[in-house]
Amino acid sequence: MKLTRHLASGALALGLGAGLLASGAAAHPLDGLTAEEYQKINQILRDQKVADDDTLYPLIELKEPPKADVLAWTEGSSLDRKATVYFTNAGGFGEAVVNITQGTVESNGQAAGQPMVLFTEFIDALEGALSHPEMVAGLARRGVKPEEAFCLPLTGGNFFTEEYTNSRLMKVPCYKVPDGSNFYAKPIEGLFAIYDIGKKEVQRVIDTGAIALPQDGWGYTEEEVAARLPLRPKSNSATLSQEGGPNFTVKGSHLEWDIWRFNFRVDKRPGLVISNLDVNDQGTWRSVIYQAHLSEVFVPYMDPTEGWYWRTYMDSGEYGFGLFLSPLRAGIDCPKHATFLPATIADDKGAPLVIPDAICVFERNTGDPAWRHFEVFAQTPETPVPAEGRPATELVVRTASEVGNYDYLIDYRLQQNGQINIYVGATGLDAVKGVVSASMKDATAKEDTAYGTLIAPNLVAANHDHYFNFRIDFDVDQPVNHFSTMDIVPAKLDPSSPRKSMWTVEHNMPKTELEARYKISAMQPRYFHISNPSREGYLGHEPGWMIHHGNVAYGPFDFANDPPMKRNAYIEYSVWNTVHDPEQRYAGGKFAMQSDGSDTLAEWVKQDRSLMGQDIVTWFSAGFHHIPRMEDWPVMSTEWKTVHIMPHNFFAHNPALTLRKD
Repeated sequence: MKLTRHLASGALALGLGAGLLASGAAAHPLDGLTAEEYQKINQILRDQKVADDDTLYPLIELKEPPKADVLAWTEGSSLDRKATVYFTNAGGFGEAVVNITQGTVESNGQAAGQPMVLFTEFIDALEGALSHPEMVAGLARRGVKPEEAFCLPLTGGNFFTEEYTNSRLMKVPCYKVPDGSNFYAKPIEGLFAIYDIGKKEVQRVIDTGAIALPQDGWGYTEEEVAARLPLRPKSNSATLSQEGGPNFTVKGSHLEWDIWRFNFRVDKRPGLVISNLDVNDQGTWRSVIYQAHLSEVFVPYMDPTEGWYWRTYMDSGEYGFGLFLSPLRAGIDCPKHATFLPATIADDKGAPLVIPDAICVFERNTGDPAWRHFEVFAQTPETPVPAEGRPATELVVRTASEVGNYDYLIDYRLQQNGQINIYVGATGLDAVKGVVSASMKDATAKEDTAYGTLIAPNLVAANHDHYFNFRIDFDVDQPVNHFSTMDIVPAKLDPSSPRKSMWTVEHNMPKTELEARYKISAMQPRYFHISNPSREGYLGHEPGWMIHHGNVAYGPFDFANDPPMKRNAYIEYSVWNTVHDPEQRYAGGKFAMQSDGSDTLAEWVKQDRSLMGQDIVTWFSAGFHHIPRMEDWPVMSTEWKTVHIMPHNFFAHNPALTLRKD
């Protein structure tokens, strides 16, 4: 099939065309694995008879040294470089720890679950479903030949039924091959295959009845749009530029800018990982965050019909935000003056795969004042005094992962006033189903739109959610921190006071993990505070940082009995806290594919460990409900959501005080 070959060759060209050999020896213990290290891992496993020419690797990721060793590390010293490797074997999947430095395999056993989907498995499912006689017959009933169809293998969750036992399932719906740019505009509704990518066979084909295919291709390139609608008049571009080059420096994985410094890498599963985020406080570098990264992405659709109820994707754990990083485009994804950097991960064979322009870094004047004040009392008729202020500039580190129909931008934005924003931008295309209705006036419209919105003739976009869990390991000056809340509560006023209602701040410190779970509500305002109890800060304060706010969403979910919600119960609360455990990196568990919910953040906290005197990791589940609208089609405007982190009595004054006017 031409489309299959195009997908496969395109992926290889994207990764390998940039050249295989990246840097040599790592400069920092938390640096990402290099091309040479991936090759060495492969060779070590072969030498130890753990792997052979047929072995495939769903995931190879850096096995980080113990945190204490990393913090004690100094430039020029060395720590053994290790990798955790998941690979195919006779029993399904193995898990090994490879010491790259020593050239040894430190451990090797059967994996306790199913790692993320291989690209090879994706292609097998695509081709296997499309060639199955029942699928061919179902297509024929809809007037479609196999060569006219494009099938999209999707993870099918786990609903704890017999078919999920001893299986590795994907469910494979199809679309009419487009004439233009939009691969999702013509869904072949009511027909999909259940394919076992482990056994490499179709389990069954589901056909709930043919629905006429939508006829409009809904292309979105400029040429296709111009053929449909007049483009806007040409205008003068409002662009960002930077004379003289960037003010940041990048040395290997280490970046320094203004008052900030940090290390970064890309992992195949979470994508961008930020480590050792320090801030310069009047000439002294002080630690803020040891590590921050995306932990899991959960996208459950709210359509209970046969072809849709199982669409409850764990995009990071099942597919990989690092694997699906797409090259960023100057002038669209990032300003033209941005610095573009590649990312190196491993392909299915364990060989290095280089994704060009996977990361962009840039500074931008936001167009807002960092601060200002106009002093009316300083004005005289003879001498007007302008407002005093400073322009605001921020540093942005950005990636974009395309997972199926959605594109997700992940930003880490650092401010000159000490604030940190983690932004998620959701764009791309809505997932649509084919329906009979072409208008809300049609007799079928009420039934067709029971679980979504008619966004174009014969197309309904289903209601759904997006949840993004971030793992944030704060180290405010040191690993051992306090976690507390600053709750806004009614103040107790003297009856004689002219004021009858005020609020005050109540400081509360949870003692255990179960106590340290929180929902966020405007009706119960609070800030989440992480502080250093061992350091006396300026004016005697306990220096800290706080999660000021974030975009959150909650639903009427049954976390005990609804399988997708049990597997992703970390969305029940927005803020969680755990005692640091290097094995607990992903809120949805080590193995997301067909997981059963027993290894998740929501289960870990049931140990209810004491947080007192501990190295605490904070987890934040951002999210939003998506009720589709016509304005989402054929492409969605980028919707930004954030986690907002800011200093709290950490600095002696506003860090932006020392900015220059220009």
